[in-house]
Amino acid sequence: MAIAQKSHTELNAIQVSLLRLFNRPMSEKNTLTLKRLLVNHFSDLLKEEVTDVLDKKGYTQMDFDEMLNSND
Repeated sequence: MAIAQKSHTELNAIQVSLLRLFNRPMSEKNTLTLKRLLVNHFSDLLKEEVTDVLDKKGYTQMDFDEMLNSND
């Protein structure tokens, strides 16, 4: 299933602030650390959102097993 994404042409205030903050030489180690930090942050947000949706929908492991094994 494809998800439509909005095309942004301007940076928001936080993006500009981050660019200014990191407008300096940075080691590969620091770059990797920062990337991991951001990935972990957004991963945690996604997990929370998925958990909320699953709670609202009331899905159980049995539901997922049935979906996985159905021939439809």
